[in-house]
Amino acid sequence: MASDKSLLSTELEEDEALYKQMLLRATQEIQSRLPSAPESKQIRPQPGFCIKTRTSENTKIFINICKSDHIPAPPDLSEQELVSILESDDPSGYRVPMSLGEPHAEIDNGGSGCTAYDIVINNSFFDKIKSNELFREFFVTVAMEGLENKYEMDLSREWRMLKNRKIMGSIFDQNIRTNSKPIIQEVDTSSSQPLQSKPLISEVQCSPVVPEYTIMAEPAQGHPSFLVAEISLPKVSSVRSLVLDLGEDRVVLWGRPDLYHLDIFIPHNIIQEESGAQFNKSSKVLTITMPVQPV
Repeated sequence: MASDKSLLSTELEEDEALYKQMLLRATQEIQSRLPSAPESKQIRPQPGFCIKTRTSENTKIFINICKSDHIPAPPDLSEQELVSILESDDPSGYRVPMSLGEPHAEIDNGGSGCTAYDIVINNSFFDKIKSNELFREFFVTVAMEGLENKYEMDLSREWRMLKNRKIMGSIFDQNIRTNSKPIIQEVDTSSSQPLQSKPLISEVQCSPVVPEYTIMAEPAQGHPSFLVAEISLPKVSSVRSLVLDLGEDRVVLWGRPDLYHLDIFIPHNIIQEESGAQFNKSSKVLTITMPVQPV
């Protein structure tokens, strides 16, 4: 019996080692298809209008709302459609592309120091929020949430638009990515060429199911170089029904229509712009490869 147990243990160790080798090979294959660095370009935003608010510590904050044709426009909605989304169970279904600039120190009209941020949006969407109060209120709320999440601060929702100046201080050039990350690649074992599809935006009306998933680290010991998530999605027929968002330490996945929803935090901070995802149509498994930020 002792020899049988020893043999079984050896077989299990060999299977585990073989699996790790296969996982590493798959990770390297996916990573080789990704660009070494995100493509980007520098843009010069145009001034729009400036709003003033305060932090929870009563520090004055100015937000320069700028515009540029290099920023993509969000879907064109009517007021009624926007209200319907905001009243739904998933108001995050409507996303506004924007570029959040770094804070810069300025001097206000009273000669006191203050902090200003530049936020750049599409020209046509800027015209819409400038003329439509509902869209303007919605956008300012979304913009403040973006600044809070990026710079870990709390902003008052009481704000006012400056009447006599379009910007506070100077507007700085910004670097924006020219490609959207992550793109989910669809893999069909019957075809040698993967298909690519950009995620779509839609309103989610029902309560979807949390899919089964596993997250593996490579290497398994110490600080990993990669995290690989495998998510089972047996009811998904096409990558076009998937919407994937990767945060620094968070994975959010929607499978439409109302099939799946996964929102989990991961144990390490990842490099979002170098992450990639593949959906295998045969196995119905979404594999996400996430390089881990070094210590």
